[in-house]
Amino acid sequence: MTTPEDIERYRRNRQDEIDSATVYTAMVDAESQPQVAEVYRRLADTERTHADFWTEKIREAGSDPGEANPSRRARVLAWLARRFGPGLVLSSMQAGEAIGGSDYVTQPEVTGTGMAADERSHDRLLTVIAETPGQGARGEVLAQLEGRHRATSGNALRAAVLGANDGLVSNLSLVMGVAGAALDSTAILITGLAGLLAGSGSMAMGEWLSVQSSRELYQRQIGIEAEELAEVPEEEAEELALIYEAKGLSKERAREIAEQLIADEEMALDTLAREELGINPEELGGSAWEAAATSFVLFALGAIVPVLPYFVLSGLVAVGVSLVLSAIALFVIGAGITLLTGRSVLFSGLRQVGIGLAAAILTYGVGSLIGVTLVG
Repeated sequence: MTTPEDIERYRRNRQDEIDSATVYTAMVDAESQPQVAEVYRRLADTERTHADFWTEKIREAGSDPGEANPSRRARVLAWLARRFGPGLVLSSMQAGEAIGGSDYVTQPEVTGTGMAADERSHDRLLTVIAETPGQGARGEVLAQLEGRHRATSGNALRAAVLGANDGLVSNLSLVMGVAGAALDSTAILITGLAGLLAGSGSMAMGEWLSVQSSRELYQRQIGIEAEELAEVPEEEAEELALIYEAKGLSKERAREIAEQLIADEEMALDTLAREELGINPEELGGSAWEAAATSFVLFALGAIVPVLPYFVLSGLVAVGVSLVLSAIALFVIGAGITLLTGRSVLFSGLRQVGIGLAAAILTYGVGSLIGVTLVG
């Protein structure tokens, strides 16, 4: 039985679709690239179809849907699009599509209609267009959106640098804090090794949970896509065609490719996962165990540096050597960061040394105060 709350939800959904259609129509009028304008036009048509769906639901519930007028916000966005160009409202529309897709997943009325998939596909289309304003969709951007280059060498380097840096700075601070408290070298060594193991284990567990959660989310999204492909293959083909049009293909060629892909269920699901969801089904974000092991090793490599002198030295000599070795390692890490930032090697290296040693001096001072208090 339809409740008043259901009818109110139908009205909100209908209004959102009417608003989106209004803004997309304005974007069509202002778009200078014919192929992109055609994509906006078809998005507007889809939103009108969705609005009609909710209009019928309202009528079936015995209520009057009223006039299909856009909201004040939609009229303002439409005016901005016509006055200053579609790019000004792209982010607002993309956010709306993302929210709409997640909302529709929880609404039983849209099951089997493909409407949730439409909203997600619209989000992906707007991402393609927003990433390449005025240029069409460049190949490297599209490849990244398709998920083929998400695990890039830059990301791997970033993870390596930050993992080693975390281990080095955290354990250096721990060792210096204990040294400041005037504990003997054996206690410092044990504390440093305990910090290394605890930190490495924590980092590994956190990385495993992060990657595994992402994999499970991707699997769920692909499962939803498989259900929609089985229920409404024609609509999935239409959305694929829209994506290829946004990439610069002609309407006829885009539709031809989409229909060929949809004809093969396995290939269709693989393509939809890459094109609509930005997921590589073969990788699903990588191995959780491999990520955990890598994180453990990188953190441990950084954390062992300030501990090494305490295997053979003691007292202030061990403290000094630990600081020197750590400073060298910090400089190397700072130099590695320049591969990501493009900044000066000397600047980045010295900055990293300054930050790391400042943390070490601070904890050494705190340790000294605690040691004096305990002795007193």
